[in-house]
Amino acid sequence: MFNPPLTIEQAWRQGAGLLICSDSATLDSQLLLLKALDKDNRAYLLTWPEKILSEGQISQFEYLITQRLEGRPIAHLMGYREFWGLELKVNASTLIPRPDTEIIIDTVLELYQDKLDKPLNALDLGTGTGAIALALKSECPAWQLDAVEYDKAAFELAKLNSSRLNLPVDVYHGSWFEPLPELNSYHLIVSNPPYIDEQDPHLTQGDVRFEPKSALTAENDGLADIEVIVDKSRCYLQQNGYLVIEHGYQQGQSVQAIFQQYPEFTDIQTREDLAGQPRITLARFFR
Repeated sequence: MFNPPLTIEQAWRQGAGLLICSDSATLDSQLLLLKALDKDNRAYLLTWPEKILSEGQISQFEYLITQRLEGRPIAHLMGYREFWGLELKVNASTLIPRPDTEIIIDTVLELYQDKLDKPLNALDLGTGTGAIALALKSECPAWQLDAVEYDKAAFELAKLNSSRLNLPVDVYHGSWFEPLPELNSYHLIVSNPPYIDEQDPHLTQGDVRFEPKSALTAENDGLADIEVIVDKSRCYLQQNGYLVIEHGYQQGQSVQAIFQQYPEFTDIQTREDLAGQPRITLARFFR
C-alpha cells in the first residue's frame, strides 16, 4: 500500500487519497498517522513533514488505514473520542459519544444555572463511556453524580474514564434503576437510552455497524426503554426535579406522549440538536 521511503506528509496525503469516501478523509488520515507515530498533536505532522517513517510505523499506518477502509470507526481505532472537551476512552462495548448529545449538557446547565455550584444529586442512566455524567461533573464539581450501566465492559470503561479524568462519579452496574440504593433522591435524571427501531435500515450503515445493538435498539419502535425510564423515574425524582431524555429525530411527539401519561410531569418540552432536529425531551416532576 505504502512504499518506503515515505515522509510524514507523503503518508497522510496518500492515506487521505485512499479514504476518499470518508467525509473527513484528511482528518482521518492524519489522526491514524498520529496513532502510528504514537503522537497526540496534529501540529507534529506540520512541524516535521519531511521526517522519514520507519518500516514499523508504515506497517502500523497501513493496518489502521485498512481497518478504516473496512468501516471501523475512527474512535475505535484511536481508542478515544472527545466529548465536551473531555478525552474519553472508548471501545466496542458501548456507543461512541456524539456531538448531538452535548445538547443534554447545554440544557441542564441552563435549567440549573443558579445551582451549578451548590450540592445537587444527579443520575445518568445508561452511561456508556460515562460521557454525560463526566461532562456534568466537570462543570458542576459540587454535584453528586451517579451513573448506571448494564453492560459489564461498558461499566468498567465508565469507571476507568472517571478515574483517569479525576472526575468522581459513582457508577453502578445493573439495569436502569435496579441497582440504586435510595428512592426519591435525585434532583435531576438524564439518559441517552437505546431508541432506534430494531428494523431501522441505518443499523447496517456507518459506525453503528460496529457498536453494540443492545445500546442502540429498543422494542416498540424504539420507545420501550424510554417508557420504562419515564415510568420508574417517578420513584427517584425529588420535587421539581427534571428528567431529560435523548431520542431519535422522529420521536419527539411520541416521547412527549409518554410523559403526558403521568400527571406528575409538567412543563414538557422538546429541544433541537445542532442540526435543528428534535433531539431531547424533558419535563419537570411535581407530585
